[in-house]
Amino acid sequence: MDEERIGLFIDYENLAIGARDDLNIQFDFKPIADALAERGRVVVRRAYADWASFEKDRQMLADNQVELIEIPQRRGRVRKNAADIKMAVDAVELAFERDYVTSFVICTGDSDFTPLVQKLRELNKKVIGVGLKASTSAMLPPACDEFLFYERLGGVELPKPKKPAKKAKKPEPVAETEPRAPEDVAALVTTTLAGLQRSSDGTVRSSSLKRALLRKDPTFSEADHGFRGFGELLRHLAGNSIVELTEDGSRGDPVVDFPKTDAHSKEFDLLASIVKKGGSQPLSGLKDQLRKRQADFNERRLGYSGFLRFVQAASAVGVVDLQWDDESGDYVVSLAD
Repeated sequence: MDEERIGLFIDYENLAIGARDDLNIQFDFKPIADALAERGRVVVRRAYADWASFEKDRQMLADNQVELIEIPQRRGRVRKNAADIKMAVDAVELAFERDYVTSFVICTGDSDFTPLVQKLRELNKKVIGVGLKASTSAMLPPACDEFLFYERLGGVELPKPKKPAKKAKKPEPVAETEPRAPEDVAALVTTTLAGLQRSSDGTVRSSSLKRALLRKDPTFSEADHGFRGFGELLRHLAGNSIVELTEDGSRGDPVVDFPKTDAHSKEFDLLASIVKKGGSQPLSGLKDQLRKRQADFNERRLGYSGFLRFVQAASAVGVVDLQWDDESGDYVVSLAD
């Protein structure tokens, strides 16, 4: 497979000021350079700013072969708009004139660049965004193919939080910055895998699965769940019999599938025992009864998009019978004959 050829465009004021104000650190380009080196060959590197305001940064960027694009000093938003427009025009021009550039990296958190991202994707270019979590517009990440938060990149050293004063109340953790629970990522992976299998010939490789996860959530990163790489995450799920990995002719890119054994028999048997106890039962409320018996029950972790799909699967293998009842306006579940 040909390597990606990347055009890098940096809204330097946005990143440098954000790093200073939001993270209390000096912006360093190297973590971005290292992250992109893992994704392809960077053939264009440009940063846009009024460089009179960033004298100390010029040498650091020059050492990393970044071309500095000077934006003349103007007042108010006029100067800011000048940088945005120049960067957008240059990116679109590169997309037309250098068709060998396959990916564009737009380093900013500014929502004004969302139309640029959308236009580049219309031109069949992959777009990766880079920004600071605290100052990135909620509109920008979903528009990209992938979005990297600067403070989560390897090599970014964040200052240690100050110790709270004695007897100070421990602050509540910020939910959106905490790693999501392992069962959440398992559900995300299995529902995505099931969807890919339904829309293809059934063979899904780990690289295809990762691309699909990024299409669902461009900010997805296995590191947020405590794993060093996507392969490590898949091996963890395989070790817990949630997925099955098979090396099939492509080293490092295994086929991902659900276990060939009847991995869901325990859950199906539990469903059958509840239905048997109460006879024919409406579908609504049945999931709550399952959770009373198995608190961690989650049909999404098993690869089903909803509880109805789970019961339909149990019906397909002859565990229960599922029928629609017009009178109650609900499905009725009973033991299969």
